[in-house]
Amino acid sequence: MNRALPVVRLRVPTDEDAVAWHRTFAHPDVMEFHGGRAAELSVYEELTARQRRHDAERGFCLWTMLDESGHVIGFTGAQPWERDWGPSGEIEIGWRLGREQWGRGYVTAAAQMTLERLRAAGVPGVVAMVDARNTRSVAVTRRLGMRLAEVFRTPTSQREGHCYRLDLRSDRHRR
Repeated sequence: MNRALPVVRLRVPTDEDAVAWHRTFAHPDVMEFHGGRAAELSVYEELTARQRRHDAERGFCLWTMLDESGHVIGFTGAQPWERDWGPSGEIEIGWRLGREQWGRGYVTAAAQMTLERLRAAGVPGVVAMVDARNTRSVAVTRRLGMRLAEVFRTPTSQREGHCYRLDLRSDRHRR
């Protein structure tokens, strides 16, 4: 079933977006695969500041996602993998969306925009690190044309995760 993707806009996160992200991601369903509970506002303040630095230095970041009305509904984008395990030195694409917007195609639309921006910035490929139980994110990776490259266990929770990869130099994934 091919349905039209919704209109979505991406922007570099502002100071105010930290508050919006904190509020938008406070739902337990949103945080199920991200520690299970909402993070403190200071976490989002640091995250938005870091994303502004990434954008200034690299030309990409985790962008704030806005719906048709200009309301903050989440983020999507890419950043360097920052942990001491996993795909060190690689660029990870990621997304998080407010619970009320699930199932409308926002993440897929925004992630496709992200891939085009990353190609334009010369990024050769991306990974997506996804909790194996997160069927919604697994479905997004498939819609993006990513392939399962590795199954792993996270060091702290020992949960099964999937590493998906996409070569951005290949014309076969361009739309």
